[in-house]
Amino acid sequence: MSENETSTPTEHGAPPAGSPIVPDPTGPVLAPARRSTAAEEARTMVASTAQGVLASLTSTGDPWGSVVTYGALDDGSPVFLVSRMAEHTRNLEGDERASLVVAEPPNDENPLDRGRVTLAGRVHRPEGEGLAAARAAHLRAMPSAELYADFDDFLFFVLRVERVRWVGGYGRMDSATAEDYAAARPDPVAPHAAGAVTHLNEDHAHNLLEIARALAGFPDATAASAVRADRHGMDLAVETPRGTAWPRVGWSAPIDEPGGLRAASVDLVQRARAAG
Repeated sequence: MSENETSTPTEHGAPPAGSPIVPDPTGPVLAPARRSTAAEEARTMVASTAQGVLASLTSTGDPWGSVVTYGALDDGSPVFLVSRMAEHTRNLEGDERASLVVAEPPNDENPLDRGRVTLAGRVHRPEGEGLAAARAAHLRAMPSAELYADFDDFLFFVLRVERVRWVGGYGRMDSATAEDYAAARPDPVAPHAAGAVTHLNEDHAHNLLEIARALAGFPDATAASAVRADRHGMDLAVETPRGTAWPRVGWSAPIDEPGGLRAASVDLVQRARAAG
């Protein structure tokens, strides 16, 4: 899959009879937007929090899940600081196979329509310069861990990522190679865009409608709202007499910090008016 293609949920069969039809654009799409790759989505999610569920294997081969904190190295490898008293530490010492699940906070409407990523691979205990880098990465994410990071009964483990599976919600999912995951750059905008999206929906719904009609290819739109925003563009929910569409519109240029969302949104409105 190329970086500009959208993820396709090939695991699902045909939709049941009577499912709503997503309408296609009937006008020119004047603001196409690049979508983040699965690797970029995964790196962004891992970088946006410091807590997940670690899955390890017991001495009898049973799966064991534990809530843990982590930091991440420059290549996205999670770093755990764990106590010898914890069962998952004994598991990791006995079997290096492990995975980490990181998820967005659930919403009130549908918790399953939220992003999550699973990183699977094998852990190792870093040494020398690798240990110093792992320690620094974990403490950047969890500064309070400095109180016990050097205790004899606490150990650092690094997960060497071998497999990545990203799910962005219903109909948005894909896998990524370990190489693509390591090379990807986290999105600096998406984790901090919720406030801007809320502001657009509450105070600028009429502008979003202008954008949907003039730039997204839906001149018959009756209402539009912002769903999410990232460094490349914004996803919309657009109501039309033909049903609800989910187009994506792109900024004139990628933005590298959340404060750039305002200027990028204003530019979209100006482009919509010029096109109209």
